[in-house]
Amino acid sequence: MSSIFSLSDDQLRELALAALDHAKRLGATDASSEVSESVGLSVTTRKMKVETIEHTRDKGLAVTVYIGKRRGHASTSDFAAQAVREAVEAAHSIARFTAEDDAAGLPDDDDLERAPRDLDLFHPWDLDADAAIEIARRCEQAAFDVSPQIVNSEGANVYTSSGHFVLANTRGFVAGYPYSRHSISVAPIAKGRNGGMQRDDWYTSSRVPGELAAPEAVGAYAARRALARLAARKLATRQCPVLFEAPLACGLLGNFVQAASGGALYRKASFLVDALGAPLFAEHVSIHEDPFVPRALGSSPFDEEGVRGLQRDVVARGVLSGYFLSSYSARKLGMKTTGNAGGAHNLELRSTRTSPGDDFEAMLRKLGTGLLVTELIGQGVNYVTGDYSRGACGFWVEGGRIAYPVEEITIAGNLREMFRRIEAVGADTIVRGAKIAGSVIVDGMTVGGA
Repeated sequence: MSSIFSLSDDQLRELALAALDHAKRLGATDASSEVSESVGLSVTTRKMKVETIEHTRDKGLAVTVYIGKRRGHASTSDFAAQAVREAVEAAHSIARFTAEDDAAGLPDDDDLERAPRDLDLFHPWDLDADAAIEIARRCEQAAFDVSPQIVNSEGANVYTSSGHFVLANTRGFVAGYPYSRHSISVAPIAKGRNGGMQRDDWYTSSRVPGELAAPEAVGAYAARRALARLAARKLATRQCPVLFEAPLACGLLGNFVQAASGGALYRKASFLVDALGAPLFAEHVSIHEDPFVPRALGSSPFDEEGVRGLQRDVVARGVLSGYFLSSYSARKLGMKTTGNAGGAHNLELRSTRTSPGDDFEAMLRKLGTGLLVTELIGQGVNYVTGDYSRGACGFWVEGGRIAYPVEEITIAGNLREMFRRIEAVGADTIVRGAKIAGSVIVDGMTVGGA
């Protein structure tokens, strides 16, 4: 790692422990500190010309100080000894004048991950700007090569980032690990014979550069998606089943996580308040969380507080059996942390109705006649009520086959009803960050159009 990072793991550890020592000398009852460093490269081409080249090298030290039930937080990007002391003193000063909060404090000792496992999350990409430009150009050129109707592009991007960190607290927890993340993306624009324009995009991402899809495959697929949307029509308002393409099904998982997260729950800003143990999804649906999948984008041996995660079914046979809680939100709710400070880990939507042959074409046949949604627009989700209304683009499907593209429509429902009305989950699974899902059929949604 010395060839990538300017600081060693030992140096990060020394900085974190020095911050804790100073906090204790100032009279803090408890403290935590995280020290991190990352390097990255992002290159964008547009119509084969280089548009941006961005090299990043970031570092930071964040410290949280507790004086009893009062909490203060400060950070610095200067690792000089005096700057670190000043950051600790700033956090201590904030804590002195902050109101007491009964939920404030470090995680309980027995929740901390004292022996974190190696999940193989660090695979740096030996990539300079010239090589990244070449990959971006290959990706964009592959899109243009699909058809002369691909006339423009919003650009192709190649991104790589690697980092490492150490987290420490005054309960004797000290741990950290290196990690990496890489991606290739492109957004081509197609022009129809009537002059209408459509865009679409696609990307591939992984912690391991060798597991990324070929840039030519990403570009060609994105171009075919854009071309398929040409000559889109409007729909009349109707009730019908809706097939959410797999990336959008991952978005539905994100809606669920938001509603089931501790912060929304203790603020009473979620329709899932007091919903543990109640049926939420269709009975054939489960949602599994596993923080410990080697190399996965959503994996971590411990959460942002050093708490070990849980391998669990958050939803089992349709029943909500868990929330996503940090130590703080768990205390606010009178519950126990689930190791989700920082979010969910490798959350997978599963169904007992799914068979290995349920690919995308099979899901179209299951839909029969209805709407396939491939893009959602806007933020129209009310997490207090569960009401859901989003602008959408996609395709009208008849007899299990795509009939024509559609645009300028809205789809509306209520998340509680949508979850209950999931009819099928496809085997065409895709990973989007910490979410894993195949395409999903939701019955009985309102489609608003002309």
